[in-house]
Amino acid sequence: MKQEHAIDLRKAAIIGCGFVGSATAFTLMQSKLFSELVLIDVDKARAEGEAMDISHGMPFAAPMKIYAGSYDDIVDADIIIITAGANQKPGETRLELVKKNVAIYKNIIPEIANRRCRGILLIVSNPVDILTLAALKLSGFPENRVIGSGTVLDTARLKNMLGKQLGIDNRGVHAFIVGEHGDSEVAVFSSANVSGIPLEQIYKLRGYEEYESHTKRIYEEVKNSAYEIIERKQATYYGIAMAIKRICECIVRDEHSVLPVSSLMHGQYGISDIVLSMPAVVDAGGVEQILPVSLDEEERARLHVSAKALREVIADIEL
Repeated sequence: MKQEHAIDLRKAAIIGCGFVGSATAFTLMQSKLFSELVLIDVDKARAEGEAMDISHGMPFAAPMKIYAGSYDDIVDADIIIITAGANQKPGETRLELVKKNVAIYKNIIPEIANRRCRGILLIVSNPVDILTLAALKLSGFPENRVIGSGTVLDTARLKNMLGKQLGIDNRGVHAFIVGEHGDSEVAVFSSANVSGIPLEQIYKLRGYEEYESHTKRIYEEVKNSAYEIIERKQATYYGIAMAIKRICECIVRDEHSVLPVSSLMHGQYGISDIVLSMPAVVDAGGVEQILPVSLDEEERARLHVSAKALREVIADIEL
């Protein structure tokens, strides 16, 4: 039996150095969370180039060792971030990526599991809910240590758009996108608020009467954001890189913060044995606890539709 390795709390690894992986590497370098960052890609030269490019600017930043490596270099990493996978093409849904990326994960995850890594697997590749479940099953890791970036970015988009609409600092907006990170995601407006004031009430206080039409439009804009960006620039990467940094902050600093990450459901709302996004307490161990957010009847029904969509995809693949 291979020995488990001690964790270096200041070390992270990124597997996949495409747009998302490289943007994440740059963002984490600026964050000062880590003192060591290893980049891995099937194209070793690409990983080397990204490491070189970022390291050349280190005289302007906090000290960090950043380099291209192999799977042997990740055994003591506190967080292993997986962004590897086929890119989402214009007009292609996240779920259509599933078979291509599950095949890629069947190569990557055993490499991690065979080295008995004790770090947290942070899954970012799409479709993130399906791939988080795949990583959980293929790795054999405890479920708290296998988490997906989920709807953290979708939720940030929602907060940003609501803040812009209301003319209010979006950091004071409290709202969640739950369910699938994708076309069936659910915006939870019924319990949304701005610094404790219910969203519908704050709309009236700010002089807006068209609450229903505004929130419906904003939901559609959030849901279609990735498609809109991909149509214009072929890929999304800055927003998700910032979301990854936020998740890493919660882990490294043991914050016990609440983020809508992807994790395994155990009967919440009558949903079990699939991975989807729900607000969860995130700390040094990964997901500590899922916190079921208050849903109205329509939102609850839509969450079940989202879960059903994921189940149908899972039924067509071999995990």
